[in-house]
Amino acid sequence: MSTSEDASTGAVITLDGLDLAALVASRVCHDVISPVGAIVNGLEILEDEKDEGMRGFAFDLIKKSAEQASARLQFCRIAFGAAGSAAAQLDLGDAEQVARGFVVDQKTSLVWEAKRQLLPKNIVKLLLNLVLVATTTIPRGGEIKVTSEGEGEATSFAIVTTGVSARVPANVLDLLAGRAPEDRVDAHVIQPFYAGLVARAANMTVTIEAEIEGEKIVTRARPAAA
Repeated sequence: MSTSEDASTGAVITLDGLDLAALVASRVCHDVISPVGAIVNGLEILEDEKDEGMRGFAFDLIKKSAEQASARLQFCRIAFGAAGSAAAQLDLGDAEQVARGFVVDQKTSLVWEAKRQLLPKNIVKLLLNLVLVATTTIPRGGEIKVTSEGEGEATSFAIVTTGVSARVPANVLDLLAGRAPEDRVDAHVIQPFYAGLVARAANMTVTIEAEIEGEKIVTRARPAAA
């Protein structure tokens, strides 16, 4: 299977700026609400619990959840926000750091072999959004490997996800191309739709291929001219 943004049919959806901002904000809130809720639960345990064992559990829960919330906010700040807005470029080293904080857990590992360099902001934002898309291709966990070729605006990326039952989620290719089922975009699908917007703004072409059915998915981003 090999499909690209251009393979879809139907009209491209155009969102009002306010609607886009609202949907992206909803997605960011979705990413952080779980660890923030866990922090609240931990604080409630500390307030009511006298058992030292349970209090220790609560402290561990608060610490872990606070670290997770911070990592997700740092990731979203670059992937969705205007981090470093005073500059036209972002450091791939910073992208690696926030990607590790967001992606790595007990089920998923991240191998980052992309060359460290300064790149136009939208290219870095696209890479992080494609890493996020890649996490959805291995629902049971596995490995995400990020590599790059070239330099500057000629840089291309490959994101290889390997895991049991690896697959391309339904409608992701259409969403990357700016299309959606029933011509409707909501907070559940805004992330790949947004990734497609960033790709077009960065003049990049995105493809997703299943190289070994059920084991490996390869997402590539190349300069459109290539």
